[in-house]
Amino acid sequence: MSESPVLILLKDLMSRASLTPNDAGCQPLLIKRLEKLGFVCEVMEFEDTLNLWARRGTEKPLFCFAGHTDVVPTGPEHLWKYPPFEPTIIDGYLYGRGAADMKSGLAAFMIAVEQFIEKHQEHKGSIALLITSDEEGPFINGTTRVIDTLEARNEKIDYCLVGEPSSTDHVGDTIKNGRRGSLTADLTIKGVQGHVAYPHMVKNPIHSCMSAMAELSTTQWDSGNEYFPPTSFQITNFNSGTGASNVVPANAKIQCNFRYSTELNAEQIIAHVDTILKSHNVDYDVEWTFNGLPFITEPGSLTNAVSQAIKQVTGLTTELSTSGGTSDARFIAPTGAQVVEVGPSNKTIHKINERVKVDDLELLVDIYQVTLKNLLT
Repeated sequence: MSESPVLILLKDLMSRASLTPNDAGCQPLLIKRLEKLGFVCEVMEFEDTLNLWARRGTEKPLFCFAGHTDVVPTGPEHLWKYPPFEPTIIDGYLYGRGAADMKSGLAAFMIAVEQFIEKHQEHKGSIALLITSDEEGPFINGTTRVIDTLEARNEKIDYCLVGEPSSTDHVGDTIKNGRRGSLTADLTIKGVQGHVAYPHMVKNPIHSCMSAMAELSTTQWDSGNEYFPPTSFQITNFNSGTGASNVVPANAKIQCNFRYSTELNAEQIIAHVDTILKSHNVDYDVEWTFNGLPFITEPGSLTNAVSQAIKQVTGLTTELSTSGGTSDARFIAPTGAQVVEVGPSNKTIHKINERVKVDDLELLVDIYQVTLKNLLT
């Protein structure tokens, strides 16, 4: 049996070991196909990151597909059933790193665009692809810098579909129409080191912060809203000690993360953390890292177009969700674009033996193509 165009392209992409931020030739492969369709392809290389902005047409509305070619490390390769960069089909599943996150999204959209343009040469508006090799890494030289470039020349995206793995059990059962904000605090709790037998001569940084940490972990930051669950606080790392049982350490290092809704902003969180720490007389330094702002695309023309496409192709009534981690959608939404994430199941992403159901690939192609039809014809 011959393989489908989307499967052939996906296997080619997956065979390229594009460990972040290495593109490993994925974008040049896409550029060759896009130029044949009349796309103007602009390569934007920032530091160690390769980015592609490809556009067909000059009119509005501008529909953009966004994604990334980079993948996370494989982990111990001997634990994989099959070599992670040798795509292998077994029992209806395609195994390999990037199968779900997110080279299946890239391949499906590429084929969908080819098929859509073949049927609708004179479609309305414009189609674009925004592809980076720095989504899984530090994310400082990828999509965010492409968006800065587009904003500087007032090139505005109207609709954006990010091909991240959004589905839970079946393709299309869930689409992401927003994401929570992410804010990380790296705390250094300062104490005075000394012998445990002389407590009056030491200041234990672990003891001094425990009540404050307890209050932070039990605080109700907000109640969420119709789109977001309540803001959550989690301690992700807590390190202290000298390795000796008779020495009080000089400091404690604590890392914690907030996933916050649109009910709060980062400044409010930072101020409240400061108030709690000071109320417990904690001597501390802190470094804050802003990982992404919360955003929401309220139900409208894009969510309707995607939901109708999913219903037509799969028969499913999709669920709008803001769950999960961050994605590059957080850099696109602040420009005013309507943004959703639609892709395959996320059950195996970043795991050993990452895989995607082969039959789901054609469903993705059809969902993307019908979405384009709904918006651009």
